[in-house]
Amino acid sequence: MQQKRETNVKIITACVFIATFMTAVEGTIVSTAMPTIVGSLKGISIMNWVFSIYLLTNAMMTPIYGKLADKIGRKPIYLIGVFIFIIGSALSGMSQNMIQLIIFRAIQGIGAGSIVPVSLTIIADIYPVDKRAGVLGLNSAAWGIASIVGPLAGGFIVDALSWHWIFLINVPIGIILMILVWIYLIEDKREIEKSPIDYMGSFYMMTMLLSLLYGVQKINDGFNLITIIIFAIFILSLRLFVRTEKRAQDPVISLDLFKNRTFVLVNLIAALISGSLMGVEVYIPMWMQGVIGKSAALGGIVLAPMSVIWMFGSFAGGRAMKKWHHRLAIVISMLPILIGSVFLTLVDKGTPYGLFLVFSGIMGIGFGMTMTLLTVLAQTSVSEKFTGVATSFFTLSRTIGQTIMISIFGLALNKTMDKQLESSMVPGATKDMMNELINPHTASGLPTELIDGLRDILYNSVHTVFFIGLFLVIASYVLNYFQEKE
Repeated sequence: MQQKRETNVKIITACVFIATFMTAVEGTIVSTAMPTIVGSLKGISIMNWVFSIYLLTNAMMTPIYGKLADKIGRKPIYLIGVFIFIIGSALSGMSQNMIQLIIFRAIQGIGAGSIVPVSLTIIADIYPVDKRAGVLGLNSAAWGIASIVGPLAGGFIVDALSWHWIFLINVPIGIILMILVWIYLIEDKREIEKSPIDYMGSFYMMTMLLSLLYGVQKINDGFNLITIIIFAIFILSLRLFVRTEKRAQDPVISLDLFKNRTFVLVNLIAALISGSLMGVEVYIPMWMQGVIGKSAALGGIVLAPMSVIWMFGSFAGGRAMKKWHHRLAIVISMLPILIGSVFLTLVDKGTPYGLFLVFSGIMGIGFGMTMTLLTVLAQTSVSEKFTGVATSFFTLSRTIGQTIMISIFGLALNKTMDKQLESSMVPGATKDMMNELINPHTASGLPTELIDGLRDILYNSVHTVFFIGLFLVIASYVLNYFQEKE
């Protein structure tokens, strides 16, 4: 009698860790390489879409993949997600212009949307409860490691090879992962659940998020008829989404969650703080390379202290939750973020590189503590039967906050930059020159007499982003005030 094959737990665990790392590193490695990509593809005015479209498609697909994994099985959905991610990565690495890169990043995000939630589900399947928490903790550490390795790897790849390889490197890794999961993950046959998939709710959610993001981007062109139509589509799809979720037998997002004030406030704060994080991760490397003139590698290393200390901040957040009431704990946890945000609004072009490293670490403590506290609160503020849904929505809130704010940051940067260029602040300066300035490889080719003036324009433009980031942190404090005191 043939022995029944079983999952190779060690190999699948390693695959899950590597896949999580592969998707997590996409944010930081692209942030570091973005100045070089912009210099190569000439698209500073729409560069924010490279980040936002990946985050958006990732966010939209996460709850859908989660539902499909329960109904169809973990293995097929996981393999489909990794395959789509590989295709998106290969196409992104072969992009010839910024529009192509944005489209291919959208494909990459669609694939990434399955990897994290299904990875967590696979871990739950193959480990008993008493061992599961430790494994999930190690899997979460992949995000911290990615935050450290991403900027370093991004800078090295850009300096030693070309920016194309930050995407192409995913292809061989992804293929190996697919082969290993195909061979070593053995699933029992499952009965297909009878409850229907909420296709209409998913469709309205996608339409709602896409129209909102595109509407924010189109504000850059002014409030014309197209912009108004886009926001009208957003409002209409929002209403249809709410109506559909009220009637759905198995809604993609349960509306009962929004009756809980703590849950709503926690998600709003998470969205704002996650948005401010994007301002730090995307625009500090740009400052390093464009304003100070550092290499891509050094531009990425400046975020390393934040990434390292983030992990220690996470442990401190867990202790703070036990020591203080959650309202006070959040106030204390956000204080390092506030201090770092104030610092960024006050820096000038002569600020030493080492000082950025110090405040990067300070902000890392705050982000680590705050995100840990908010995650626990999102899960414990609802009844146990909603824990999974609440966690999924919390992840979605963070991603939406990042997606919307990266669009707003890009809008603010371009508006400030265009205004200064139009005012002839630097006679002879053009947008193409700004593209070249933030790429260390092309900045040296600019006219020497214009470089200081161009750096002034970039300095003022990035400062606008930092002021918005400070406002987000202050707004988070205001929202936290309305949480229940007891």
